[in-house]
Amino acid sequence: MALVYTEEEQLLRDSAKEFLEERCSVSAFRALRDTGNIDGFDREVWSQMAELGWPGILVSEEHDGLEFGVVGAGVIFEEMGRTLACSPLLSTAITGAVLLMEGGNDAQKQTFLPAIAAGEKLTALAVDEGPRHAPRAVAMRAEPTNSGYSLSGSKQFVIDGRVADTLIVVARTSGEPGDDAGLTLFLVDADAEGVTVTPNQMIDFRSADNVNFANVQITADAVLGKFDQGAALLEIALNAANRMLAAELLGIAEEAFGRTVAYMKERKQFGVPIGSFQALQHRAAQVYTDIELTRSVVLKALQSEGPAVPMLTSLAKAKACATAQLATNESIQMHGGIGMTDEYEIGFFIKRARVAQHTYGDYTYHADRVARMKGY
Repeated sequence: MALVYTEEEQLLRDSAKEFLEERCSVSAFRALRDTGNIDGFDREVWSQMAELGWPGILVSEEHDGLEFGVVGAGVIFEEMGRTLACSPLLSTAITGAVLLMEGGNDAQKQTFLPAIAAGEKLTALAVDEGPRHAPRAVAMRAEPTNSGYSLSGSKQFVIDGRVADTLIVVARTSGEPGDDAGLTLFLVDADAEGVTVTPNQMIDFRSADNVNFANVQITADAVLGKFDQGAALLEIALNAANRMLAAELLGIAEEAFGRTVAYMKERKQFGVPIGSFQALQHRAAQVYTDIELTRSVVLKALQSEGPAVPMLTSLAKAKACATAQLATNESIQMHGGIGMTDEYEIGFFIKRARVAQHTYGDYTYHADRVARMKGY
């Protein structure tokens, strides 16, 4: 498949770009941050995104979604990276929707998917229990009861945990931490007795909260997907999420680089623009080259289907992590001392990039995943 957008995907990109520049600019992000918004996003803007159909971008038409596909979703996330737009799109429209579409029974799909597509229900994936992404290291157990299961334990860095209506919790129903087998996913009402959410605001202003479960009682019909075999379902959702994060990191790198080139043309030293200095030109050329390479691998990952998805997902995420780190580091450096001040927006990009890099696995995690799949 050619590494170019179709006409429909390009139209979606133009529409997303126009909307985000108007309603979710970096200036709007600053205002959202400075007002101390506890949700971490503007609910009015979220409603407008829902009117555009974005929460249902992956949801089937049967369940009132757009069913536009992964590439279309990636287009939106790339543009969101450019403006640092805050929304529960990743937690709800990607991980939540994918888990329910791939693992939900008819009743669960009918209950959740139309509400997700309409922007009326928010979900959050509760998987990690430590400081780094390790989906197989789940130790939290779901103990059987007369009516279903009891959940006790804690999860860290649950994206949008504080605003979620429903938590999708990964718990161990057999085996030991590190085993592929023995994981089961559960749908848990965020208001259920025993669920406590401790807000945790990241350096990029987004929420990645800690959630504690104290003898939370759930019924047997809360199981999402196959009992004891949730690892495969979880991987499908994480692959989707990481492709979106790779696209967002690409957008961050593109915007940070574009702003830096513009600054290099304006800032003068010794009576000439600093962009005329060969040393800075060489550094800028390296960033540009890496961005173009990243653009290709991200689009290839978005287009991928079947057995190629895991490999291309990790390849794209690893490359996007490295490129975003290079682009944002160089942006700060080439802006000089002012690049570190809050007055200049360029610093916002490095903060968001670092959090996005570590969400669901950083460069090291995904490089190691590629190596393992290659047999090293």
